[in-house]
Amino acid sequence: MTDVQKIYPDGRVTLREVGLRDGLQLVKTVPSTQAKQRWLRDEYAAGVRCFEVGSFLPAKTFPQFVDVRDIVATAAALPGAHGIALTLNERGVNEALASGVPEIASVVSATEEHSQANAHRSRDSAIANVKRMCELRDASAHKPIVHAAISMALGCSIAGAVDPNEVIRLVEKCLEAGVDAVGIADTVGYAGPKAVGDLTKAAVKIAGKTPICVHLHDTRGMGIANAAAALDEGARILDGSLGGLGGCPFAPGATGNVVFEDLVFLCESKGFATGIDIEKLVAVRSILRSEMPNEPLYGGLARAGLPCATAAKAA
Repeated sequence: MTDVQKIYPDGRVTLREVGLRDGLQLVKTVPSTQAKQRWLRDEYAAGVRCFEVGSFLPAKTFPQFVDVRDIVATAAALPGAHGIALTLNERGVNEALASGVPEIASVVSATEEHSQANAHRSRDSAIANVKRMCELRDASAHKPIVHAAISMALGCSIAGAVDPNEVIRLVEKCLEAGVDAVGIADTVGYAGPKAVGDLTKAAVKIAGKTPICVHLHDTRGMGIANAAAALDEGARILDGSLGGLGGCPFAPGATGNVVFEDLVFLCESKGFATGIDIEKLVAVRSILRSEMPNEPLYGGLARAGLPCATAAKAA
């Protein structure tokens, strides 16, 4: 059984690099399996330990994840590396369980409108799916972590503003279903620091010992400011993608996730040790530029480098 506290220990910040899954959702060119494996291994060498490795979705519809089992195996071969895979239905959960991936994730939309558009199901059905995931986890041999993320938690590009109380209700429903961790996601980069901080504080309070992950997008340039607000209000798990890859099909004009390299720098600047060598991490971007030359990459650290006085310390 995967020890949740070992992966997400109380009080310590854990950064999850989601480029190999969320980052590849909308790319026009998909990296080769070998390039994905280099991406993962080179980030591991830089100190990254938590990776979204892909999705167990139909390969016909999502060919970028056809090699997800290979990436799961690559992460499993690295001591201390932790792989996370997205699953959206029972078929996907069973495939993920068979792969041995140590964490499986699913999504519950904060709004009924997005739930129907994105997954063609109601929010109640999504909660039932999460409960079934927990049942399948309990019946499995290796009992992976089950993570439920509330998407559109801070604003929806279809429905508009989202009531924070409704998000907390969904967090409660996921906890009742038996999840090991809950995520709150600003899927379309809708919010600013105050909204992110307030919702994080409420989610952390109601979750108790259950870890809360905050997943941010930089659509309106608020990603790092929002991450700082989440940290200030008790979040200790944050998602980001290398080079800011990613984006949601329901966010017109969106950039991607918060830039992972900049997120590492933020945490270090706030006194949270990440164990990640930023200069080595930035160097991994060369794989993305080579494999996906037409995809824009973002990030202040990659552009300007580390401040002179902090370069040696950060490394």
